[in-house]
Amino acid sequence: MVKRYPMYVNGQFVPGKSGKWFPVYDPSTEEVIAEVPDSSAEDVDAAVAAARQAFENGPWSKATPQDRGRVLFRLAERVRAEAAALAELESRNCGKPIVESEFDVADVATCFEYYGGLATKVMGQVNPVPANALSLSLREPVGVAGQIIPWNYPLLMAAWKLAPALAAGCTCVLKPAEQTPLTALELAAWFEDAGLPPGTVSVVTGFGETAGAPLVTHPQVNKVAFTGSLEVGKKIARAAADSLKRVTLELGGKSPNIFFADADFEAAIDGALFGVFINQGEVCSAGSRILVERKIYSKFVEAMAAKAKTIRLGPPLERETKMGPLVSREQYDRVISYLEVGKHEAKLCAGGGRPAGFAKGFYVQPTLFCDVENTARIAR
Repeated sequence: MVKRYPMYVNGQFVPGKSGKWFPVYDPSTEEVIAEVPDSSAEDVDAAVAAARQAFENGPWSKATPQDRGRVLFRLAERVRAEAAALAELESRNCGKPIVESEFDVADVATCFEYYGGLATKVMGQVNPVPANALSLSLREPVGVAGQIIPWNYPLLMAAWKLAPALAAGCTCVLKPAEQTPLTALELAAWFEDAGLPPGTVSVVTGFGETAGAPLVTHPQVNKVAFTGSLEVGKKIARAAADSLKRVTLELGGKSPNIFFADADFEAAIDGALFGVFINQGEVCSAGSRILVERKIYSKFVEAMAAKAKTIRLGPPLERETKMGPLVSREQYDRVISYLEVGKHEAKLCAGGGRPAGFAKGFYVQPTLFCDVENTARIAR
């Protein structure tokens, strides 16, 4: 049975106003495991209206820092109590190995605890001014925060966006990635019990063009926080400029690791492998370029290739799995296309395509190219 997950708006789980749903997949089997509402600008408008009402007239922005902190502590407790189920759902939805999902869920609880404690540490300051005058600055919540998160760390990204905004007294509309909305919706089921008033947080599912863009441009949204691609980040910055929204962007890169001849060689190899293959390489700071001092280059490449071939691919819920499938067909096709580009630009030293024995699932071998020119497309 495919479970339907309604979205969470103004303290209630509701379908989209259009009545449309879209499928959510298990990337290890390519099977549909859930359906969520295909939200539109009308749904976003309802969520933002609830957030604006909650901010202007509700208790959250006026609550004491101690009370806000206690709510975040209760969320942390609930996450820990439900950690096993959350980690399993995370792995089924995004493909990461269960051991990594367990680490992520533990970090989610820690994140809520951290900002629960920080809620009482938000201070103003006394500003130096001429004699016979007094100037004070106070920090106040900015208002409604629109938050858009990616698919590589679904629940942890939700916590990273929600916890600081809630600690400050803001209200939030969260849009998870369309590929991985399930754990954020599970989290939403506990908001009321934790003490979040209706409208304080809404979770709206949908696609970037039809749900993300209306959230960014909405006139009642004061702050936009986005984690994702460089291209979309640029679009958000341009769109937010029209209303002078505050914007925080965490975007992707082509992050270099640099190794010198005097490095601890075994630690360097393990660090390089971890840096590029953890979470299937789906990390904005993945060490996807490795620069090595010429003196140890050949030895380094040989050791990297040998160890890369030993990384165990497999179903995400098997504890022996070290690398699961990519998150979606779209990502699989994109990665495979770059591997084909790389084969014409450089020397293939390990991997290079779909692993044998995997008829289903978006699996790609751990792949290493060497003798790559810095002008090559795969290097850039």
